[in-house]
Amino acid sequence: MTIHRSLQLSGASGGQRNVWTRMERLAALKKVGQWSEGDPVEGLRKVRTRFKAKAKKKKSASTDEK
Repeated sequence: MTIHRSLQLSGASGGQRNVWTRMERLAALKKVGQWSEGDPVEGLRKVRTRFKAKAKKKKSASTDEK
C-alpha cells in the first residue's frame, strides 16, 4: 500500500544518514586496515560517519585591492 501524494514528505529520504550499514562499516574498516577477509562481521568496531565539510568562503577581488 502506498502513501497518498498529499501525505508524502518532500525531502524525507534525501537527508544525511548518521548510521552506516554493515557493508559501509566493513569498507571503512578495510580501508584503515582494522578488518580483513575471514574476520567475524558481528561485533564490529565503531566507525565515525562522514560529516559534511563547510565550504570556505572566497575572498572577493574588491576587498583584496583595498
